[in-house]
This record gives sequence, C-alpha cells and structure tokens, in this order.
Amino acid sequence: MFNNAGIPGKCDMRIIEADGEDFKRVFDVNVFGAFLGAKHAARVMIPAKKGTILFTSSISSVISGCLAAHAYTASKHAIVGLTKNLCVELGQYGIRVNCISPFAVATPMMLNNMARGWEKQKAEAVFSETTNLKEAVLESEDVAEAALYLASDESKYVSGLNLVVDGGYCTTNPTFGEAMKKLSS
Repeated sequence: MFNNAGIPGKCDMRIIEADGEDFKRVFDVNVFGAFLGAKHAARVMIPAKKGTILFTSSISSVISGCLAAHAYTASKHAIVGLTKNLCVELGQYGIRVNCISPFAVATPMMLNNMARGWEKQKAEAVFSETTNLKEAVLESEDVAEAALYLASDESKYVSGLNLVVDGGYCTTNPTFGEAMKKLSS
C-alpha cells in the first residue's frame, strides 16, 4: 500500500503569518490521510501475515530551513515518525513499513506552489544545480523506482527506513534557499 497523497499548504515562511486552518488542512491530508490508509491496509495485512506499507515524506523531514510551509514540513516529519512507529508495531506480522523522502521534483504541484511561473525545464535546472550529484535530474520516475524497490522482495529485510532520494543534497548542501535566489534572478 503506497500512501502518496499530499498537499503543500500555504507558503507562509514565518510562524506569525501561518494560518491555523491551513495547518489543520495540511495535517488532515498529509498525516491523517496516511494514517487512515495504513490503518485499513494493516487490517488486511495482519491476518495475511505479510505486506508492505509505503509513505511519501520529503527532504523537509531531514533538514531544517527548507523553503516549505511550516505545516508541510511538520507533516512530513510526522510521516517519518508514523513510519518508524508502524515498523515496530507491524513487524511482528511480517509487514514492512518504509517511507521515501525525495528532493524537489518538477511536478505540477511543485511548479504551482514553490516554482511559480517557472517552466519545468527551468525548475529542473535550478533544482539540479543545488544538488551534489551532477549530470542527473530527479524525475518522478526515480521516486517510483524507489517505491518499487521498497515494495519488492528485493528489500525483504528493509523496514523502518526513510529512503532519501536527493542526489546527496541533504548530506552536504544546506543552502538551497540561497541557490534558488541566485539561480532564479
């Protein structure tokens, strides 16, 4: 079962400007929706004594200072916590629970929210410039391949993992905001 739904929320960068209703709406979709999906999947998987539950988180769950709304960032941290808790609880039934935290993918949602007005190619160029792994562009297919790996028998002993798919960005490059400003000007 792959919990891949999510919304970004309003991009209020300061807590005093954050909208409480927006925060709740983001948590309802990103966290409560994922919780419900996992709950109902577990109801089927526990009696079968097997299964895999996957979540999509974000690099926002790994680093601080991302250009993301507080609600989005907090919700993605919650997904990592939910992953770890469910890994412990459901492992006894042979159920593996993992999540994937991708870097910026130039999806329509990303282009409409963070990269407003940018063409897909420009967004990909800007995002790629900020990562450590050069000559590669993160595409939605790369995230799908990570999900396929975690859902397959090839990862039969992998559970509780937050698989970061980011071209090495989170390891050594905390300057995404500055790079975005420089490259977009």
